[in-house]
Amino acid sequence: MRPADLWRGVFRIAVGVFWLYFASQKWGGVGWMRPLIQDAPGVNPIPGLHELLAVVVAPNWFAFAIAEAIIETVVGLLLVLGLATRRVAVLGLLLALNLALVVAFEVPDIGSRWIYYLAVLVNAELILADEGWPSLGRYRFVPAWLRS
Repeated sequence: MRPADLWRGVFRIAVGVFWLYFASQKWGGVGWMRPLIQDAPGVNPIPGLHELLAVVVAPNWFAFAIAEAIIETVVGLLLVLGLATRRVAVLGLLLALNLALVVAFEVPDIGSRWIYYLAVLVNAELILADEGWPSLGRYRFVPAWLRS
């Protein structure tokens, strides 16, 4: 094992824990997300996305909140375990883009928005990088579709 492999493994696991943290905020219920989702169209300045949020997402806030919780949990678990890392990182990138393009505009402190922007870069890096060590995806007993 090389130090670079260990670093990539630590990096991947840290990103997985990041998504599990966000998911854990929803495991007790998603009702707290209702005002955030329904207020998002009012503060989002991106043409097209603003309308999508207003017409599709806000009225169906519960389904989108549940879907987000499930996807965040799956992404977090698979990244921590090192399974299907690159494919899961694509989902993580989509989740991070959601945070950066929707949720970040609801944060009044512009400096705090950087956490959402950095999540985009971090998940993009996982798409391009090796999964590192430790990773279950490196073992032969793991089905090919779960390897990175």
